[in-house]
This record gives sequence, C-alpha cells and structure tokens, in this order.
Amino acid sequence: MNTTAPTDAAAPDEQDCPEGQYFPDSPCFGKSAGRPRASDKEARRAALLHTAGQLFLEKGYSKVSLEMIAREAHVAVRTIYVKFGGKAGLLNAVIADGRARFFGGMQNMETDPRPMEEILGDFAVRFLELVSLPTFSSLHRMVVAEAKSTPELAETFYQAGPLRTRRELAAFFARPDIATQLRADLRPDVLPVFLINCIMGDHMTRLLFPTDAPMSMEQLRAAAAEGLDLFLRGVRR
Repeated sequence: MNTTAPTDAAAPDEQDCPEGQYFPDSPCFGKSAGRPRASDKEARRAALLHTAGQLFLEKGYSKVSLEMIAREAHVAVRTIYVKFGGKAGLLNAVIADGRARFFGGMQNMETDPRPMEEILGDFAVRFLELVSLPTFSSLHRMVVAEAKSTPELAETFYQAGPLRTRRELAAFFARPDIATQLRADLRPDVLPVFLINCIMGDHMTRLLFPTDAPMSMEQLRAAAAEGLDLFLRGVRR
C-alpha cells in the first residue's frame, strides 16, 4: 500500500465524489457538482466508515488497503488521508463512532449529578450492550489475531476503546464527591480496571467463543447489576 498522501491541491470535499463515480449505491448519487452541504458531508462520512468497518471485519485489517476502501466507498484516496490521516485514523473513527452510539446519550460522568450507583448502573448496561454486539466480538478477535503482526492495529484499538473508557472512569472516580465514598487505600488506576472486570465477568469467553444465543436485554441488565454490586461491595468505604 502506498503510505504517502497524494499532494494535489484540490479541496478535500471536491474529492468526495470523483467524476464518473456517481453510482446508485453511493452517497454521491444524485448530487450535483460543487460544495456539499453539511448533511451531505455527514452522510458521506458515515457511508465511508461503514464501508471501512465492513471491509476490516470481512478481510482483516492488514489485508485491507486504502485503495480498496476508497474504491468500495466511491471516494478519493486523498480524501481518506486528509480527513483521517490514513488507515489507522480511519479505524480509530470507526471505533469511536460505534462507541458514541452507546455512550453519546449518557450524561458526562464528570458532571452528572445523579447518585454514584445510578451513574455506574447506566454505564454498566451501555458497556455490556456494546461489547455484546457481534461486530464488537469480530473486531476483538481480529485485534487478537493480528496484534503481533500489525502493532498499529492493537494500539489504535486500545487508544480508541479501552484506554478512553478507563480515562473517563478515572476522571469520574476522581470527583471529590465520589472519591469520599470509596476506600482511601485503593489506587485510582485500579478502580476503572476492577469495575470493567466486574461488569464483564466471563463475557470475554463469549467474545472469543461466541454462541448462537446472544444475551437478551433483560439478561444484560441483570449481569450489569450483579457486576456493579460486586464492584461497590469491594470499593466502598
């Protein structure tokens, strides 16, 4: 794969719908030439991320090139470089967007005024729902399989997913009103990891060895409540 971004001076938005690529299944179809509207840009971005995500999961991260993604998404390769910085940046956006669909409607944990139990209960259910998705299971298995041969994949996944979650939880536990409810002898960096492990339970087994019977929403809520109860019993003053 060519890792050098094209250097032509055309504006990025003008490259979104290259001439001759207004296919019926493309976000470009039916669009006139010229500067796209904000809604059109968002639709094209979503279509590009959807295409990239599907290709990564179907073929494996290391086997997918930017040229392949650009061809399937009907965009210019330069557009991907300009907007995402390359393949790792594109994967980062795919993960971040998927994560935002589950946590986007949740209040900021650093300012949420609800009791600690309610905030963490909301987080626990959303987190379990996210990691129970078949696409997440496929992504996790891909990362495990290719981590050694493609370090940028593992690093990108960690930065966009686990590390971001840990940092958000750490900021929550550092709130003065929350910290006073927790045992003073616990290291701050232990709390996010312990919470996630309590919530996940044996869920990692399901990630690596998926079954044909996914957990129902009722089961997810019960598992989240059980894990949160175990966490709180271990960390409260």
